[in-house]
Amino acid sequence: MTLTAVILLGAFHGINPAMGWLFAVARGLQERSRDLLLQSLPVIALGHLVSVALVVAVVSATGSLVTATALAIGAGVVLVGFGLWHLLARRHFRWVGMRLSLPQLAAWSFLMSSVHGAGLMLLPVLTRMPASHHGHALSGGMLVAGVHTLAMFLTATVVAVVVYEFLGVAVLRRAWFNLDRMWAFALLGAGVFTLVGAV
Repeated sequence: MTLTAVILLGAFHGINPAMGWLFAVARGLQERSRDLLLQSLPVIALGHLVSVALVVAVVSATGSLVTATALAIGAGVVLVGFGLWHLLARRHFRWVGMRLSLPQLAAWSFLMSSVHGAGLMLLPVLTRMPASHHGHALSGGMLVAGVHTLAMFLTATVVAVVVYEFLGVAVLRRAWFNLDRMWAFALLGAGVFTLVGAV
């Protein structure tokens, strides 16, 4: 069940245009190059992985110092707060310009994943992992981050290629689903779930 949740969260991030596939499609269309699109996606996934891995490192480092219950409660509060912030915020992080080098694209992905709380969604999984040994907790957490990012990358690649080849970015102006709002509700739900499980 935990592995399924990690994969589904990764797939959700892959579907969400804010996590990078839309940016990759825009870069590909701008240069009329599918190769540029495909080159962008692993770099976006790398930035996402670094953002998630930082959360894993923090959870692993504090696991031996803080009880699992306190950590879970803190994680739940952060998730609920982040979800409310996403629901109520009128402005979202924007990157200026579309012509970025691959290192800049990785930095953009890291910032976007961090701003959107990508790693926070894994806190319910991470706080339930055994923390008896720091090294095992860290390696287990990094495995979770890797599986999550792989699911995100594969999903984003499929979506980006389909949109690039068959739809083009213009279709998004006609039929747009607000995934940011869904993302905010998902953060809230994960936070409530974590808090209920901790008390």
